Amino acid sequence: MPSQILIIDDEKSFVRSLTFALNQAGFHSQCAYSGEAGLAAMEDSLPDLVLLDLRLPEMSGMDVLFEAARLYPELPVVMISAHGDTRAAVQAVKAGATDYLTKPFALDELLHLIRNITERTRMQEEITYHRTRGATSSGLVGSSAAMAHLWQTVQRVAGSSAGRILLLGESGTGKAVVARAIHEQSVRSAGAFVEINCAALPEQLIEVELFGAEKGAYTGAHQKRAGLVALAHRGTLFLDEIGELPLALQAKFLHFLENGDYRPVGGGSNHTADVRVIGATNRSLEEEVRLGHFRDDLYFRLNVIEMTVPPLRERDDDLRELLDAFIDSQAREEGCRPITIPQETQELLLAYSWPGNVRELRNLVERLTILHPGQLIRRQHLPAEFHAVGESRGNDPTSTAASLDQHLQRAERQLVLEALEKAGGRKGRAAEQLGLSRHAFKRRLQRLGIT
Repeated sequence: MPSQILIIDDEKSFVRSLTFALNQAGFHSQCAYSGEAGLAAMEDSLPDLVLLDLRLPEMSGMDVLFEAARLYPELPVVMISAHGDTRAAVQAVKAGATDYLTKPFALDELLHLIRNITERTRMQEEITYHRTRGATSSGLVGSSAAMAHLWQTVQRVAGSSAGRILLLGESGTGKAVVARAIHEQSVRSAGAFVEINCAALPEQLIEVELFGAEKGAYTGAHQKRAGLVALAHRGTLFLDEIGELPLALQAKFLHFLENGDYRPVGGGSNHTADVRVIGATNRSLEEEVRLGHFRDDLYFRLNVIEMTVPPLRERDDDLRELLDAFIDSQAREEGCRPITIPQETQELLLAYSWPGNVRELRNLVERLTILHPGQLIRRQHLPAEFHAVGESRGNDPTSTAASLDQHLQRAERQLVLEALEKAGGRKGRAAEQLGLSRHAFKRRLQRLGIT
């Protein structure tokens, strides 16, 4: 959004000329002709930068600077001084002003200074924003009843001696995230978390990947190769899509689960490994057993602890938290400002069925962040499938009225509007009432679509 510049100067012709020039350059500007009016404008509009004349009637520019520094310590202030006041302007910089200009000055000089300061401020805001939010998308996200139950189960299982766990759930629900959470909460967290997708490798390579191979065991095996089982010793081995494990290899893997030893391809002796095994599948292994595609003894050996990861359509209440986590992580990855998703866009997302589950949501955030970095995301920014949702369900208030997330969003919006009303429209006072910093309050207004 364009930076908002507040000009505090009692020279009205100068202020009019400067306001026109700044607006032409793409900034939003407002003016105040006294120190008192300037401080009131800071509270009303929360500007991004202040141009402050050193000599003002009644309340001096230095007094305004001291008060602004007390109330809004992160607000950049550029002092403007007459030709003979250069020493005073330098003192103002020492007292907290960001920079100073001496009248008369060239417009290009002013614009260059403003752009440098606002860009530097934005970068600092991004750094602070990311540091305070931290990385959350790698863990379990959500406070719905379904996620609370899942998290309790994760903690119980992680702290137990159970060495065989089976995760069930649709594709994209986050089974790998749950497996990693179990590992990180367990006494094995100091060991490695090793992951293999059984559906991603050719059948002849999976055994080598799992158990390793001796030099010369097959064409191209020019050196000894350690398997993932060995790498996961005293840690966790996660087999995603375990239903795709070749039938011929299932007997060898069952032997490892039962005895804790294995033989590398081409090897003459057995090796041992202490490994917690977590398998995951989006198929019914019972049905695969019935069809003869999966060994029943391996299924029963794996299924000591069974956990089901719920689909996203059963976790509507978690959508906002997941969005925040993915928006944060994707902005850090792309090195850009995070996107903002207002209430009306969230309603479209809530009405969608999410066949691809959490993975589909993450992919959507990645796409929007790359194509529209730092922007407010409206309906027209979403893919076509969301437009159809909006036409069929998005305008029906009963379709999402039961969502706790929407109720919370509406309550948040109402609180913000009430704070603004009590503050007489003054954003600074409203932010203080809500216990928010000026930047956090501006971000919230933007996210909620309040202008």
